[in-house]
Amino acid sequence: MIGETAVGPKAPAARGRGLHPWAGFLLRRLAGLAVALAALVVVTFLMMQLIPGDPARALAGDTATGAQVEQLRHELGLDRPLTEQFTSYATGLLHGDLGQSFQTREPVAQVIGSRLPFTAELALLAIVLVLLLAVPLGMAVAIATRGGRRGRLDAAFTFVTGLVGATPEYVLGTLLVLVFAITLGVLPAAGAASVTALILPVAAIALPATCVLARIVRRETAGVLEQDYMRTARGRRLPPLRLYARHALPNLLTGTLTMGGLTLAGLLGGTVIVESVFNWPGLGSRVVQAILNRDYPVIQGTVLVLGVLATLLNMLVDLLLGLLDPRTLNGRNAP
Repeated sequence: MIGETAVGPKAPAARGRGLHPWAGFLLRRLAGLAVALAALVVVTFLMMQLIPGDPARALAGDTATGAQVEQLRHELGLDRPLTEQFTSYATGLLHGDLGQSFQTREPVAQVIGSRLPFTAELALLAIVLVLLLAVPLGMAVAIATRGGRRGRLDAAFTFVTGLVGATPEYVLGTLLVLVFAITLGVLPAAGAASVTALILPVAAIALPATCVLARIVRRETAGVLEQDYMRTARGRRLPPLRLYARHALPNLLTGTLTMGGLTLAGLLGGTVIVESVFNWPGLGSRVVQAILNRDYPVIQGTVLVLGVLATLLNMLVDLLLGLLDPRTLNGRNAP
């Protein structure tokens, strides 16, 4: 095989006395995961203290007396010192307890468990769509515009992907509803009653991420196409599919996954926002309701779960990078 992965230097041995490269790599990633999770627990707790308003007052209603509000604050544990509240919160997490909803008194784990499958369905479909569209699109544009050719195509690609990629998901979702649900009437505007109800929310989530990732793939492909081994491969007049799929694609995936992992992790947050636009029965609508009612445990639990999923997704990307390019196992970027 012609390519950097075939002729590049072997992965250097991990530092340490006989430590296998994969062992050192996994230890670093697990340590980073532990730090990220600890920081996430602290942030989700402190974030609730910054929300203006009193959840006890919101729960008791405007007609409640001061004594009734104070009694409710005591029952909810809001009158305890912050250190004591945090200790209780962290201890509960260690035992798998996310607390109880202030509003409905349901366990937060139960609230999240009943709605997370709907959010996961949108997010997974969007991720698959992003990968299926962004990689071929970015490669095709880079190949078509190699060496400064087809300048108009390059300019149009840059303009369209920049515009759509910068458009917030909820704005794009509103536009899609206006066009395809209200004006054309070909797709449902909200709900989850049918398979077709998935089309608009998945498109609203996937299109901005697709444009961002396609720009990354286009840039990485343009760099790969100028390498000596690609010139050699073109000189051998290999079939286009073999030339680009076998020799170009493996060598551009390292940089693409490094940046694309952040894009895909951010897609989870976009999923929650889009759910509110389409009245999708996932975590999004429940979080909006919890914010309005100052239901701290539901907000904390949802943000924590989404943060853990994003962290695990980034770790999965790191593992894929290690498999594709062993040189990254030593903590160094491939040249």
